[in-house]
Amino acid sequence: MDLLTLFGIAIALAMDAFAVALGAGLILPQLTGRHLFRFGFHFGLFQAMMPVCGWLAGVTVRTQIEAFDHWLAFGLLTLVGGKMLWEACHADNKDQRDGDPTRGLSLVMLSIATSIDALAIGLSLAVLGVTIWTPALVIGVVAGVLTVCGMLLGRRLGKAWGSGVEIFGGLVLIAIGAKILLEHTLLR
Repeated sequence: MDLLTLFGIAIALAMDAFAVALGAGLILPQLTGRHLFRFGFHFGLFQAMMPVCGWLAGVTVRTQIEAFDHWLAFGLLTLVGGKMLWEACHADNKDQRDGDPTRGLSLVMLSIATSIDALAIGLSLAVLGVTIWTPALVIGVVAGVLTVCGMLLGRRLGKAWGSGVEIFGGLVLIAIGAKILLEHTLLR
């Protein structure tokens, strides 16, 4: 696989992570180096691990995974986005919100949801007979870098927009989930 194709795949796979990171940057009251590291590291790690898992699974489970991967991504993103919407509408002040998507179960769910497409790429690379290690590394690094960029951009937009950005962030996550679902159900 040539380097240009590999970077194209990596950037395409990282777009969901970038969009989720943009939403996270919008809702965090303060963006720290810890937030950037946690999100960038986890998204990059999951984006690198999923192609390896898909590659190892090979073609034997491909049809089983394809049947529900889009529903899993949709469900996880909708759950996290819905939680963000609920917290934005039901919290009396910012101190009562527990809306840090860079921690705990939210971080894991977002990492999985944004990297499910990478699993399919791993399956495809196995079918093509491509060794997985270099593609997995490039995919992970690109996803990590674009995640950090998305958070920084989201923070800038959040400062400019002021209040109400949590609602927008939640809607963005739900929209990404719906996009994934539509791409795999209606557009096939």
